[in-house]
Amino acid sequence: MKTALISTVAIALALGGVALSKPAQANELALSMCTYVQGDDTIRMRKKLRDSRVRIRDIYGSIQCNGQSLLQFAMSNGSNDIGEFVVRSLAPQDLTASGDYEWAQSNGHAGSPIAAAIKERAGL
Repeated sequence: MKTALISTVAIALALGGVALSKPAQANELALSMCTYVQGDDTIRMRKKLRDSRVRIRDIYGSIQCNGQSLLQFAMSNGSNDIGEFVVRSLAPQDLTASGDYEWAQSNGHAGSPIAAAIKERAGL
């Protein structure tokens, strides 16, 4: 069922300069990230990132869940804890460039704690 909910998982094989040894590992990492965002599971996400030896900021632009960025997907699913964790993990200029705050404004998520965290961190 989780696989059906996470229908679109797009990931570059190089993951923003962090090369995983096999495409299957990259796909598994992307699927795991989407699953953890959907379940608002920061503990398992942190463990997966640590075990994979990657940082959110290195893979953020390469992963999409159901056609949305990780933050957009978090807002859509009400996963505020993990969304705020991702916001803290990204550089302010990356948050500004991502367009996630504008997406939140135009898609009814302006009052989300994640949107507020993006606004505060990016200085919008």
